[in-house]
Amino acid sequence: MRLPQENLFRHQDTLAQLHENRPLSDKLRVLHQLISEDFPFIERLSIALLDEATGILKTYTHSTAGGTTPLMAYEALLDDAPSLREIIEKRRPRLVQDLAIFSEGEHLHTQKIWEKGYRASYTMPVYQSGTFIGFLFFNSPEARPFVPAVLRQLDIYGHLIALVVINELTAIRTLLSAVKAARSMTHYRDLETGSHIDRTAHYARLIALELAPSYQLTDEQIEHIFLFSPLHDIGKIGIPDSILRKPGKLNDQEFEIMKTHPTRGREIIDEILRDFSLGTFGHVGILRNIAEYHHEAIDGSGYPKQLKGDEIPIEARISAVADIFDALTSRRVYKEAWSNEEAFSMLQRLADDKLDRDCVEALLGNVEKIVAIQQRFRDQEEQSS
Repeated sequence: MRLPQENLFRHQDTLAQLHENRPLSDKLRVLHQLISEDFPFIERLSIALLDEATGILKTYTHSTAGGTTPLMAYEALLDDAPSLREIIEKRRPRLVQDLAIFSEGEHLHTQKIWEKGYRASYTMPVYQSGTFIGFLFFNSPEARPFVPAVLRQLDIYGHLIALVVINELTAIRTLLSAVKAARSMTHYRDLETGSHIDRTAHYARLIALELAPSYQLTDEQIEHIFLFSPLHDIGKIGIPDSILRKPGKLNDQEFEIMKTHPTRGREIIDEILRDFSLGTFGHVGILRNIAEYHHEAIDGSGYPKQLKGDEIPIEARISAVADIFDALTSRRVYKEAWSNEEAFSMLQRLADDKLDRDCVEALLGNVEKIVAIQQRFRDQEEQSS
C-alpha cells in the first residue's frame, strides 16, 4: 500500500530553529519553551562563563519567563562563591531544593536570585573537552520541584543546551584563531603585544558593562565586544611595512593608504567567515562593525564613511576609547607611556568631537578597575624590571 506523499512530511521538527542564523539567546528561548511544556515551573535558564585569566564568572545569556532576569551584565570572582567552586571540585551538579538556605547570603547574586522569588535551583557544570567553561542554571519559584524523574530529563536538556553553547563558543574561537594566524604570517605581529590585546579587551568590557543599562546591551553583546575589540586593526596586515613601520609622520599619500585599513579589515573578516563557514553565529556584525568603524569620529571627521554620533555602532565607539586609552598609557618605540591622569585628560578633550562621551565617562568612572587590569596584564618588559 502506497501512502500519500504529503504524509511523509507531516511532522515539524520542534528544534529546527536551532539551525537558523540567530543569536544564542534566541536559541536558548526555543529550548526553554520546549522544557516548559514538560516542566512549566522552570522559569529561568541562564549561562555564566568563567574568564580563566581573571577567575571572574560572568553572565553570558539567559531565557527568563517575562523576559526580565535578576542578573544581567554581572560578574563576580569565582573564589567568592564557594558553593559554585565546589561544583567544579566535585565535577558534579548542585541541587538546591530550597534556596532559603542562602536567603541570608551576603553575595549580590544570591540576594538578587532570592528577591526575584526563585526558591529552587539546579546547577550543571559545562565542560568543553574536559575543561570547565561555565555553569548552566535552572531556576524555579517553587520549592522542591526537582524530583528524580525531572532531573533525568533536565540532564538531557542540559547537555543539549551545553552543546549549543559550546558550538557558539567554538565558532568564535575558530574565528579568533584564524585572525591570529593571519596576523602571525605578517610582520604586524610585532606591533602589538599580547598584553595590549588583553588590556584593550578588558577596557572594552568595562565600558560595555557600565553602558549596558542605558544602551540595552545584552550579556552576549558585552562578551562579543570583549572578544572582538582587540581585532579592530586586523586590516593593517594589508598595509605595506614602509607605511606601517615608518618612524616619522606619514605624508598625505601614505595616510590615505593607511586609512584603507578599516575597509581592508572588514574584507579580511568577511573572507575568513566565508572560508570557515562561520557567518551564521549570532552577533557576528559586532566584529564587522568594530573592524570597519573604529576610526569614525563623533563629529563626522573620521573614516572610512564619515559617520557621525549615533550613526557609529556603539561597539565601534567602545572599541575606539579602549584602544586609544591603552595606546596612550603604553610605551612605544616612538614615545614613553603616559600616566593614567594624562590619558584621562586627553580622553576628556577628545570627548564629543572624536570620541563618544558616554564611553569616555564609563571608562573614567572605574579607575580602580583600570589599575587592576593594568597590573594583571603588564607588558613583559615591565614584569621583568
